[in-house]
Amino acid sequence: MTSPMAPASTGMVVINKVISIGIDGIGPLSSAREIAEESLAHHGEVEKAIDRLIATHMRLVGATGFATGVGGAFTMPVTIPADITLLYAYAARCSAGIAHLRGYDVTSEEVRSAVLLSLLGSAGSAVLADIGINVANKTAMAALNKLPGTILIEINKKVGYRLFTKFGTKGAINLVKWIPLAGGGVGSAVNVATMRSIGRYSKSTFTPVSSPSAGLV
Repeated sequence: MTSPMAPASTGMVVINKVISIGIDGIGPLSSAREIAEESLAHHGEVEKAIDRLIATHMRLVGATGFATGVGGAFTMPVTIPADITLLYAYAARCSAGIAHLRGYDVTSEEVRSAVLLSLLGSAGSAVLADIGINVANKTAMAALNKLPGTILIEINKKVGYRLFTKFGTKGAINLVKWIPLAGGGVGSAVNVATMRSIGRYSKSTFTPVSSPSAGLV
C-alpha cells in the first residue's frame, strides 16, 4: 500500500494541477487566455469582460456538479477533496483570465505565482512575508516582478501547502475523475463567495499594465 504523501508534497501536486488545468486548460476546458478572449469578444470592453468572467466562474463553482470524463487530467491519487482542487482550478483560470485581459503574460512564472497567491486573497501577503518580501503598498504582482525562479518556486510551494492544510486530509479520492461538487464537503454558497473574493482580489492585483503600480512582465 502506498503511504500518503506529506502535506507539502501533496500541496505541490494540487498547485501543479491548478496551473495545468486552470491556467493552461485541458481537454474540453478552455485555457485562461481562451476564455478571456471569448469574454472580450462578446462584451467588447475589458472591464465588462472581466466582470462577466468573474460572474461566469461564480456560476460554474456554484453549480451542483462538474463535468466528468476529462480522462488523463487526473491520473495521480491524492488525498484531498476533489471539489477543492476543481474550485481552485476554476479560480486560477478566472484570475489568470483577468491578468490576460489587463495585459499580462500568463505564461510568465511571475504572473503564475501571482495567480496562485490570489487564491489565498489577503493571506497571500503572509506567504511573501515568510520569505522576506514586504508587499507594503505594492501589489503582489509588483512584488514578484524579477524575482529569481527559485524564489517563485518556493512561493508556489507555500501556497500549495497552505491550501492543503486549510482543508486537511479528510476524504481520500482519486483525481482520475471530476467528482461531482454535490458529493464534496464544500457547499455552493461557500464556493460562490470564495470565487467572488478571489475575483475582486485579482482585479486589485493585476492592475492595467499602463498603471504605475503594475508589475512589468
